[in-house]
Amino acid sequence: MTQTPRGFDPHDPNSPNGASPTRSSGPADEYPGAADVPAGGTDLVSGAPAAPAPVEEPARAATPETPAPEPRQVTRAGMVWAAVACALVVLILLIAFILQNQEYVQVKFFGLQGAVPLGIALFIAAVGGGVLVAIAGAARIIQLRVAAHRQRVSRQARPGARTR
Repeated sequence: MTQTPRGFDPHDPNSPNGASPTRSSGPADEYPGAADVPAGGTDLVSGAPAAPAPVEEPARAATPETPAPEPRQVTRAGMVWAAVACALVVLILLIAFILQNQEYVQVKFFGLQGAVPLGIALFIAAVGGGVLVAIAGAARIIQLRVAAHRQRVSRQARPGARTR
């Protein structure tokens, strides 16, 4: 086991044994059980040469830190711009799809019959599906608003009820 000399300061470059502030204080500080291995000597168990003490990087001079940039705020205008950009990409893809599917197909619907380009027929079907989904969503939104309105009215009708 190694002993620390009297008056030894690992952070003082003028201390005995040539210690410098950039050197580690020894393997015993970094690895459990390493106190049994003298620095620069041999391992007492295997007889192999011990690894030298790891060297720390020299301390860097304090530099003034630049302030971090402020986080960007998400605005409604920014969200609208992103939505419009996405919609334009989808529309361009849709136009390419319609132009590539110009073959006429026979379409029958509730007794009606006609020949329409395939791209247009699929576009009409997609728009019809979107309209059905929008109607179902609007019905649910109206249902929730009516329920919320009823709750507000019942709270105001009670005496001593708190309002927000």
